[in-house]
Amino acid sequence: MFTPNVIKRMDSDVMMASLFANATEGIVLANRAGQIVLVNPFGEKMFGFTKEEMIGQQIEILLPNEIREKHVHHRDSFHAHPVNRNMGAGRDLFAKRKDGTVFPVEVSLSHYLLNNEAYVIAFIIDITVRKQHEEIQQEQKSELERVTSEIKKLNSELEQKVADRTMMLRETLAQLETSKEELESALEKEKELSDLKSRFVSTVSHEFRTPLAAVLSSASLLGKYTKTEDQEKRDKHVARIKEGVQHLNGMLEDLLSLGKLEEGLVEAKKAIVHCSSFMEDFISDLKEILKPGQQIRFTHEGSDEVFTDKRLLKNILLNLVSNAIKFSPENSVIEISCSNQKEQMILMVKDSGIGISKEDQEHLFERFFRARNAANIQGTGLGLHIVSKYVELLNGAIALHSEENNGTTFTITLPTN
Repeated sequence: MFTPNVIKRMDSDVMMASLFANATEGIVLANRAGQIVLVNPFGEKMFGFTKEEMIGQQIEILLPNEIREKHVHHRDSFHAHPVNRNMGAGRDLFAKRKDGTVFPVEVSLSHYLLNNEAYVIAFIIDITVRKQHEEIQQEQKSELERVTSEIKKLNSELEQKVADRTMMLRETLAQLETSKEELESALEKEKELSDLKSRFVSTVSHEFRTPLAAVLSSASLLGKYTKTEDQEKRDKHVARIKEGVQHLNGMLEDLLSLGKLEEGLVEAKKAIVHCSSFMEDFISDLKEILKPGQQIRFTHEGSDEVFTDKRLLKNILLNLVSNAIKFSPENSVIEISCSNQKEQMILMVKDSGIGISKEDQEHLFERFFRARNAANIQGTGLGLHIVSKYVELLNGAIALHSEENNGTTFTITLPTN
């Protein structure tokens, strides 16, 4: 028969075993040598090891590799001066699973002696979810602080803008009161800007629509020509697509160049340019856009070296010669001459194309202006305006001589000193 004390002790042992087996936190028992003596089921699940894989192993198998050696020293120090430590002692602790993943934990340590042997019980909680929530809270706090700071900054800027606008409004009102002519001038400029925007939208939408329609049409028709004998038709539509894409690219380049010029982002960077090799490469690049039978004839006088901006010079010539090709008939000659004198270079581009009327010549270098006899030919009306700006950057001058149906000659004078 068991005595009441024995029964009570047995009940106590059963309860402790049940607590150990059903605890919802990891419990690991280790001896003074750091060897794992006992682990509860939740500890097995937490670390991914079986009880058999853990018992007898060093406690360091449950730690990240980089802190294992340091932990041995901490373990020895703990046994030398054992002090129970509660959960959440203010240090970030990490454990490692069997599969190598590292996760944050909280650890409570207790120690006791049994038969003069020192043991340490570690109660371990996986706090991954809590850490994630803390990180989210910290991010939200940081975001709130950032938004608050930005709102304060925006409020300050808004107040300053209101003050600035108020001052500007007072100055404008004063100007309006003292000068009726300035008001009329401002209204005229506003009307001019509105007209310019309307011309821009109209020109660009029209010029984009035409090549895009040609590209779409040719791309659709290409799929119908599948036979070998249809190669000529395929080549025709491929050429139309290339032409349309080149036209679109040219318009985009004009618009980008205009934007950079008006924002002051283009600067002249002069260096020595060798005219002969420069023109040879330039003319070679234009062969693909020549009409059937067209030729480019280049002549040069004076020194082969000139001091100017090679990129701007190429853009100027590219626009003028491209126009000469576009507005000249087949089997015609486009003449380019270069006279490199002592302190200046004179460039001439001459064609035998449709020419420009006297009335249109006055507006030829304005934005989006197109001569009346060029209305049915692709173009944005930006090219010559951009050329005039490039010439201005090089401190040069541009002039033209033209008659309707008798061709056009552009003369550009650039300083080379």
